[in-house]
Amino acid sequence: MIPVMEFRQFSEQQPAFRVLKPWWDVFTEYLSVIMLMIGVFGCTLQVMQDKIICLPQRQLPPDNSSQVEMKPLFNLQSNTSAVKEMSGLKTYLDIQQYSFINQMCYEKALHWYAKYFPYLVLIHTLVFMVCSNFWFKFPGSSSKIEHFISMLSKCFDSPWTTRALSEVSGENPEEKDDKKSRTSLSNVAVSAGEGSLVKTQSLRSIPEKIVVEKTSASVLDKKEGEQAKALFEKVKKFRLHVEEGDILYIMYVRQTVFKVLKFLVIIAYNSSLVNKVRNRVHCEVDIQNMTGYKYFMCNHTMAHLFSKLSYCYLCLVAVYGLTNLYTSYWLFYRSLKEYSFEYVRQETGISDIPDVKNDFAFMLHMIDQYDPLYSKRFAVFLSEVSENKLKQLNLNHEWTADKLRQRLQTNTNNRLELQLFMLPGLPDTVFELTELQSLKLEIINNVTIPASISQLEDLQELSLYQCSLKLHTTATSFLKENLKVLRVKFDDNRELPNWLYSLRNLEELHLTGSLSPDASRNIVLESLREMKCLKTLSLKSNLTKIPQSIVDVSSHLQRLYLHNDGTKLVMLNNLKKMTNLIELELVHCDLERIPHAIFSLTSLQELDLKENNLRSIEEIISFQHLRKLTCLRLWYNSIMYIPEHIKKLSSLERLYFSNNKIEILPSHLFLCNKLRYLDLSNNDIRFIPPEIGVLQSLQYFSVTCNKIEILPDELFFCKKLKTLKLGKNSLSILSPKISYLSLLTYLELKGNHFELLPQELGCCRALKRCSLIVEETLFETLPSDVRDQMKAE
Repeated sequence: MIPVMEFRQFSEQQPAFRVLKPWWDVFTEYLSVIMLMIGVFGCTLQVMQDKIICLPQRQLPPDNSSQVEMKPLFNLQSNTSAVKEMSGLKTYLDIQQYSFINQMCYEKALHWYAKYFPYLVLIHTLVFMVCSNFWFKFPGSSSKIEHFISMLSKCFDSPWTTRALSEVSGENPEEKDDKKSRTSLSNVAVSAGEGSLVKTQSLRSIPEKIVVEKTSASVLDKKEGEQAKALFEKVKKFRLHVEEGDILYIMYVRQTVFKVLKFLVIIAYNSSLVNKVRNRVHCEVDIQNMTGYKYFMCNHTMAHLFSKLSYCYLCLVAVYGLTNLYTSYWLFYRSLKEYSFEYVRQETGISDIPDVKNDFAFMLHMIDQYDPLYSKRFAVFLSEVSENKLKQLNLNHEWTADKLRQRLQTNTNNRLELQLFMLPGLPDTVFELTELQSLKLEIINNVTIPASISQLEDLQELSLYQCSLKLHTTATSFLKENLKVLRVKFDDNRELPNWLYSLRNLEELHLTGSLSPDASRNIVLESLREMKCLKTLSLKSNLTKIPQSIVDVSSHLQRLYLHNDGTKLVMLNNLKKMTNLIELELVHCDLERIPHAIFSLTSLQELDLKENNLRSIEEIISFQHLRKLTCLRLWYNSIMYIPEHIKKLSSLERLYFSNNKIEILPSHLFLCNKLRYLDLSNNDIRFIPPEIGVLQSLQYFSVTCNKIEILPDELFFCKKLKTLKLGKNSLSILSPKISYLSLLTYLELKGNHFELLPQELGCCRALKRCSLIVEETLFETLPSDVRDQMKAE
């Protein structure tokens, strides 16, 4: 016997799979159960009762009635005696002979349909039942179904589903309860009039309780939030996997077609054979040598019952088949490989639920037949809006206001700054930091600035590095009035926010990203004309000429930084209109000459021409008209010599010539006696003229990475020197006159050929060991007291 427990696995899976069983599958299952009971009942009767009862016939069959009456071989008597025995017919057969006759006639005379009808019913019904559930067991489809049902139940029971449906559709249950409570409270207060003090206190205490309950109820448990987040990822991956094929649809269609064909076969042969089930059966068996008889008349004891059961079975099969025909119609005349959540979008207000296809769509169609509520709640986990809200909630749990406050730092503009990097979103807790002055967001997608940003009354600076940003209307108005500095770094010009042109109080704008090389086609730089307060503009891009939008703000623009990433910048005549420029940077613009338009900028104080292709700077004489020019950066070019008329730049205080190809320093360079900062590093200089001693204001001097072999003593007459960089040269002796530099705080000597250091270094009281860049072995050549002095804090 097979234990009943072996079938437990089949019964346990049915409750889980019921969501994928439409009404016709459930109906046909009940029909199968009834048909199965008919088969089992018939088989039971076959086993428990006699199948057929036969008696011998003395008369010949009708076709042989003219012949002489047949008698048993062992009872040959006269005709007279035979007629007398007709009153009580005796066969002289024993019980074993009857059993033998019954068995032989059952096998030979009874029609096979009458014999095997119950077994046919049982087999056909089992085939129907197996076929109906085959797609639940087939390996290629069962795995998808199990995963889908598992996720469906979790999505249905998830607390986030209820919250998302209420919040996204604007039906927050907590808000409704709060409104109802407040309404009832107001009604009570109005009706009560001027009540007693006790009543007034009780009424005041109720709203506080409601607020507390609302706060606790509106906060989703952190564990539940993490579980919902994991569900979103599972649904995404499952959707990508299931939408690739349609095996579930094919399996269901095949089993439905098979059931229809089987229904037609059963109806066809049962209808033609049902009349073969009869009560009286004529039997002719050649067993005269054993019983003395050849012809028998038999009674099929269950013929009447089997006949009724067969007609009943035919009716059930007909209903079963019609139901499957309807299923076939549903399968072939509806687009089941596409599923639209249109009705869910309209009902819930979640407009971004994507339509699905193939097996994913087919399963959702099946679920709708069970209960459309399942697909509605499941759709929440296909919505990006819902996912973003959940991420926002989890983000607020992770980044509390106290945690964010610990990350506050002071930036270069002396503002209190919060920097957030690669987060899934912007925590709402940011807007609780009322002391925040600068907000820097890097590589954060789907950033939404809510109206609560208006709480940050001190916010003046905003940095967006590769962030897609959306603004609430109130937030836009707030930024228009308060924002002073905006930095935007983008990969695609479509990422530039449209609202940046409306920031009328903006003072600094820094844009970094790829724009169209043709400035006339730069629709992203539409116009900066509304920015009446703009003073600083920085563009790190690939422009070929200065955009007209920059000219629009030239009347009040003071600082212009153009970093061009190697693209050649031509047509610089627009610079002449920017008469109020104080600082100008033209970096990596592939300039071969100093643009003449610069010489018209009479207010210019700082000029930076870094990383261009400047070889000759003869035009430098025209800088004498720029009487306010104090800083000139010509570094990282290919300049081979410095013209003598550089002496005309008497107002220069900082001069950068590093990373060029200069070999000779003209003595006229040192007639710029206001120089405080001079950088000549990374050149081919071999000799420093003694006229360097004229630079009595010099505080910073660098000649690292050159070919200098000796230093003039006049260098040490520059007594205001604080930083002296002599590393990576060919020096072998350091003059004791180094002691004249009493203010020296940084000295670099590493990479030379010194054998020892002068003990006069001890006179440089401000020089410490950490600021003396020299080999350790060379440092040990100093007297011990000097070393101890430098090591002392």
